[in-house]
Amino acid sequence: MTSLQDQLDEITSNTRNLVQPERLAVGEKAVEELFATGIEDRILPVGAKAPEFALKDSGGKLVRSRDMLALGPLVIKFFRGRWCPYCVTELENWRDLYGHLRERNALMVAIGPQIERQSDFMANQHGLPFPILSDPGNTVAEKFGLVYTIPEYHREHFLSILVNIPFVNGDKSWRLPLPATYVISKDGKVAFAEAHADFRVRPEPEEVLAACDFHHR
Repeated sequence: MTSLQDQLDEITSNTRNLVQPERLAVGEKAVEELFATGIEDRILPVGAKAPEFALKDSGGKLVRSRDMLALGPLVIKFFRGRWCPYCVTELENWRDLYGHLRERNALMVAIGPQIERQSDFMANQHGLPFPILSDPGNTVAEKFGLVYTIPEYHREHFLSILVNIPFVNGDKSWRLPLPATYVISKDGKVAFAEAHADFRVRPEPEEVLAACDFHHR
């Protein structure tokens, strides 16, 4: 089976073939600047107590982290939006592995700043079996140390490729979470934490499942 990162690298190489170098350079600059802020070093770390949350899923139902943790470990995927092919590919991988997650008594949620209607489109379009939760204003993502503001010069690039983040997110802040993966053990502690300033990099599902295994025992 092709690794997740191989699939993501293929998206990157296809993009490089299709997009003019000067446009690619805008995204590269934004990634480098974000990395240089040290944001990766400030995310909520392994061993920390995870913030509790209650967010609405794509059908408007309130989902509480406390209720899910009562059943087993919880995998949380923070994603940027349904417009991001890397996020969609990653969540589709998890769709296909969801049975393996459930075998470990683990549950999963995906959290993004997009409005419920966008999450509903996404869940239906990609057949996602886990809740897609809306995090208005990135309030929960902020508690995990993941939030940043897209710089002005990069906003124009997004709009030029018809990605209207204020419309998708229902606010004008232009803020996004780093794509991040967390495993929260039943006692509410962070068992696995990984986030990247470079949105093209994601952890392999095997590593995440291994963390669930450890906390399922």
